Amino acid sequence: MNAVRVRSSNGEVLKNDGRFIKEETDLVYDITADANFYNEVPSAELSLDEFEEAALARLKVLRKIEELKVRNITGDSFHTMLMETLKANLLVADTTNKKKEEQSKKLDVNSHFILRAAYCHSEDLRRWFKAQETFLFKYRFENLMKDPSRTRLRQFFRESNIDLDRVSASEKERLRPMLLSCSDITPTLFPTTPYFAVPFTQALDLVAKRQCYVEAGLAYVPLPKIVSIVTNKFTTALSKSLTNAGYAFSKVTNENGRINPLLKSMHSQYADKNRYTTGEGMSDGQELTSQNVDTYAAQSMPLCMSQLHSGLQQDHKLKHWGRLQYGLFLKGAGMTMEESLMFFQREFGKIITAEQFNKNYSYNIRHMYGKEGKRASYTPYNCTKIILGNPPQSGDHHGCPYRHYDDTHLSSLLTKMNIGTPADRDAIMSHKKAQNPQLACVRHFEAVHPAATSVKGVTLDNVGNHPNAWFAGSVSYHAAKSDNVKPDPDAAFLRPVLESKSV
Repeated sequence: MNAVRVRSSNGEVLKNDGRFIKEETDLVYDITADANFYNEVPSAELSLDEFEEAALARLKVLRKIEELKVRNITGDSFHTMLMETLKANLLVADTTNKKKEEQSKKLDVNSHFILRAAYCHSEDLRRWFKAQETFLFKYRFENLMKDPSRTRLRQFFRESNIDLDRVSASEKERLRPMLLSCSDITPTLFPTTPYFAVPFTQALDLVAKRQCYVEAGLAYVPLPKIVSIVTNKFTTALSKSLTNAGYAFSKVTNENGRINPLLKSMHSQYADKNRYTTGEGMSDGQELTSQNVDTYAAQSMPLCMSQLHSGLQQDHKLKHWGRLQYGLFLKGAGMTMEESLMFFQREFGKIITAEQFNKNYSYNIRHMYGKEGKRASYTPYNCTKIILGNPPQSGDHHGCPYRHYDDTHLSSLLTKMNIGTPADRDAIMSHKKAQNPQLACVRHFEAVHPAATSVKGVTLDNVGNHPNAWFAGSVSYHAAKSDNVKPDPDAAFLRPVLESKSV
């Protein structure tokens, strides 16, 4: 294990009380479950069940992080909800119980490397994994920084490949006016606050926010702000390791026939573990039909599904992935198999005969509903599965517009559809350009459903995580805004029907 600690220019190291003193011997600590650079690949024997359980535990945490970010949950609520998920999946070390603490440490390391192997073989998977893991690392490291004794922080630095040079007292005093002018360190705390000099390229976000002083290519960063520096180092290291792992992925999986399918299907296998399954705000006895689907496509479908609907009306057909994505969405929104058959036959029937439709397409629709083949009832795709699934090719209409459309096409489409105000559209495009398609989708929802969070009876859980949640939220919003006028049986309220098995 590398035992590298935060050091000053004269060889002093960070102590529990924040002081830097000379230390003659190196101390080696066990891995902490608080924050980890995962520099060393673990050596452990796991059964296939243990392997899968470890992966699922961490996936639940990473998906919770994704969900909280998409829902824009912050502050104490974010901390509470994420900590509950970490504890539920045994990824928080219980320091009062040595055995449980050791189990949590092992699970944390093992699960990280299992998912690293599962998420290394495509750019989209690597990007998703890196984003959630970076957020988890930052969250844990910020908790370390809150420890008054700094014992765990000191332990972390001893375990990680980090080299930060402390600014000498004389240099710090020379720079005092500049350092105080660009940080929230008070004059009272300034004498006891350590500062570090790092290449400014490692502190670009702090530089952009004017939260550190830059001179001669060095950024002078106070101890409370090193979260940014350390997090950037973690992201860089993880990105490199994922790329390297990707090169070795095919060799490793080909050598183990049992692990290969597990790793390759892990993301899709658990893509719907947190699927939208609630029906809050929906009235019983209402349904989506082949006759009213056009109305709901225009009013309450997310962009991915309204584009599929438009593509179907334009071409009178959908290719395989489009039929799956849209057909399962309609099923999840409450359309029965009989209505689905009538709807698709009506559209396809404009270019093919009823006999051709029955021969080539009706079986697949019945299969979606569990009436053919192995009789498994499938669930609609969530956003992650759509974003990371098969990208659309020429003539396709499936996928996520905020992920797969180019900027010019998407901007023109939003304007043509008159989505929100110009400022709303700019905000949506900003998220899209930053490669945050789910945040762009949430911003779209907010633009066309003003003040939705304050409307009684409207649930927005998982909007941005699942098209059916977006749809249900929109339907309940419009129903609540209708001043309690009794709806027509074929309109207004829809009951999502989500079964127990995913494609």
